[in-house]
Amino acid sequence: MAKALVGYLNQTDPRVVASLAGENRRLRQLVADLETRLSRLEAENDALAASLGALTAESLLTVPDQMQPA
Repeated sequence: MAKALVGYLNQTDPRVVASLAGENRRLRQLVADLETRLSRLEAENDALAASLGALTAESLLTVPDQMQPA
């Protein structure tokens, strides 16, 4: 029985193989696109963290002179 099942599974329809190959390519491209987006967002996050690191709590709590009431 096992040999019959293995023999049956080895006789795949070429349309199924082509469909699975196409879906595999599509998923690989989607993963590559997501990895690219992740890299871009990580770089943006690092840049924002660096600019925020330059600010201190005191500078965030003070009002600049030009914004003081007259």
